[in-house]
Amino acid sequence: MFLLLGLSYLCGSIPFGIMIVRAVAGIDLRTVGSGNIGATNVGRAAGKTWAIIVLLLDAMKGAVPTLAAPWLVQQLGADLSPQTAQVLAGMAAILGHMFPVWLGFRGGKGVATALGVISVLSPGATVAAGLAFAITFAATRIVSLGSLIAAITFGVTQLWQLRDNLLGIENRSLAIFAIAVPGLVIVRHLSNIARLLRGEEGTYKTKGPVEEQPTKGPAGNQPEQ
Repeated sequence: MFLLLGLSYLCGSIPFGIMIVRAVAGIDLRTVGSGNIGATNVGRAAGKTWAIIVLLLDAMKGAVPTLAAPWLVQQLGADLSPQTAQVLAGMAAILGHMFPVWLGFRGGKGVATALGVISVLSPGATVAAGLAFAITFAATRIVSLGSLIAAITFGVTQLWQLRDNLLGIENRSLAIFAIAVPGLVIVRHLSNIARLLRGEEGTYKTKGPVEEQPTKGPAGNQPEQ
């Protein structure tokens, strides 16, 4: 099990946003725009195309370990159900993105990586979360608000889908996941929530001035997504 968690964590901790922006623009993503390492700030620093690429790569960091988990557990002979193995791998990948060892454990907010995980674990709840994000973002142009609404929508939808046997042994790990991941996303967005309540949260722009500026150096930022 420790090998499964370790490999999933390392996969999730790959900082694609920083790597790609450094390669295409020659700059440290943490020093521009909002200072975040996720797709939102990549769009500001390098344009929409690269933002989409980083979004897909960050989602893949969550999807690949989750998909591979049952096979790896079988090869290792571990006594874990396929669903539990996938939940553990997905959680480790999300935590890897949020707290990457390569960046001094100061990473992103986990939204894109969580998207990759939930697309494997629960496609139906993923669709609901995606619709919630799309509607919120279209109405407000605020990525953080869309991400928060999407995370809560996923949790509520997933728990509703499991309602007939929520605490059954076959559903327990997924039920815990449906509570833990939205909770983590909310905690990682506390600064955004504070700005939202003050009416100060910036809207999304690409390659231009942004309302939210980094206030610390690369090691001190709390990146988005």
